[in-house]
Amino acid sequence: MKVTQYFRLLTVVLLAASLSACSIFGDKDKDVLPPKELLKFKPSLAVKKAWSANVGGDAEYLRLGLRPVGDGKRIYAAGSDGELSAFQPDSGKRLWRVKTEASLSGGPAAANDMVVVASSDGELICVSAIDGHTLWRVNIASEVLAAPIIADNAIIVRTVDGKLRAFEAVDGKERWSVEQPVPDLSLRGTSAPALVGNTVVGGFDNGRLMAVDITNGETLWEAMLSPPSGRSDLERLVDVDSYMVVAGQDVYAAGFQGQIAAVAVESGQALWSREHSTYNGLGIDWNNLYAVVDEGDLVALKRTNGVELWRQEALQRRWPTGATAFDTAVAIGDFEGYVHFFNAVDGSPVARVRAGKEPLTGTPVVIGNTLFIQSASGSLTAFRVVAPKKARKKAPDTASDGS
Repeated sequence: MKVTQYFRLLTVVLLAASLSACSIFGDKDKDVLPPKELLKFKPSLAVKKAWSANVGGDAEYLRLGLRPVGDGKRIYAAGSDGELSAFQPDSGKRLWRVKTEASLSGGPAAANDMVVVASSDGELICVSAIDGHTLWRVNIASEVLAAPIIADNAIIVRTVDGKLRAFEAVDGKERWSVEQPVPDLSLRGTSAPALVGNTVVGGFDNGRLMAVDITNGETLWEAMLSPPSGRSDLERLVDVDSYMVVAGQDVYAAGFQGQIAAVAVESGQALWSREHSTYNGLGIDWNNLYAVVDEGDLVALKRTNGVELWRQEALQRRWPTGATAFDTAVAIGDFEGYVHFFNAVDGSPVARVRAGKEPLTGTPVVIGNTLFIQSASGSLTAFRVVAPKKARKKAPDTASDGS
C-alpha cells in the first residue's frame, strides 16, 4: 500500500472512531443524547436461538465486510483472525475449519463448490467448499472490505483503492479491472458488487454507480447517486458503502449523506430517489425497501416509488446494523447484542432476542428459514421462527348404535 493511501485510511479510521465515541459516550462540552432504552412490548412473533458457534476474530472497530453465506449445502463464516468454517445449516455442526493465516476482511462468497475470502493485506483466497483445502491464493495488492461475488467463472471484488476487479475462478488470474477516483477523505468500508444477469454494478466512494459487463469489464453506464455538496471534506462525504439489493432488473443503492435510489440496471436511469443518509446494508422484500438512516431510525420505503410507509425510532443511537426482511418481520441488531424484529407492515415491535453481550456488527443474513448474524467478537448465531402450537381438538363422541 502506498504511503499516501495508508495515511488517508488511517485518518478516516481515527476520524470515524472519534465521531463514534462522541455520539455514544457524549462530550462534557456537548449535550449528546444516550442510546434509547429498550422498548417494552408484548412479543407476537416467536423467535428462538437455533444454534451458535465461534468463528474467530475480534473486529469491533474495524468495519470489516465479514458476514455468513450459504450455498444450499453448507453455511460458511469467517473471522478476522483468519479462521474460515463450514457448518451444517440445521444443526450448526462444524463440518470443517481452516486457518488461512491471513487477516480476513471481506467475505466469504460461496458458489460452484468454492469459497472465497479476502484479507486486509490484499490476498484473495479460494478454498474447496467440500473440505476447505486451498485451491489458490493470489495477492491483489489492495484491501477488500465487502464480500466478493462468484459468477461467470469469475470472482468479482470491490477494493478500497476505488477499483472493481474480476479474477478467474480457476486460478485467480485477473480478467479485468475498472476504477473510479477516490476522494481525499472517505469512510472506511465499501459496498459489495451487485449482479443482475451479466451486469455487475459497483458503488464507489465518489458517490457514483458503475455497471460493467462481467465477461470483459466493458463499462455499460455510469450514474451519480449522491453528488457531493458542502464546503468541508466531511460535508462532501458521499460514499456508496451500503450493500446494494436487487429485485428483477432494478438495483437499490444508498449513499452516505445522500440518497437512496432505485436504478434500472439496463440503462442506469434513476426510477426514484429519496433524501436519506445511510452506510448500512439495505433490506428488501416483495413490497418494501428497508434502511437504517439518521441516528438509527429504521424506515420502510415502498419499492415501486420510494414513498416512506413507516418509521421506527426505537433503535436511535443503539448502533443498529443494516436491516433484513425475515418471515413477516424486519430484523436488525444493535450494540448490546440484541436482535430486534419489527412488523414489516407497520413497524411495530414483534420480538426481541439476544445473540450475546457483544456488539452485532454485520447485517443479518437470511438463508432458507434461518436468520444468521455475526458479532464483533466472532460469534455466529442462528435464529428461527417457531410455529405456534395448534390446539388439540377433542374427538367427538361416537354413538354405539351397531351401525
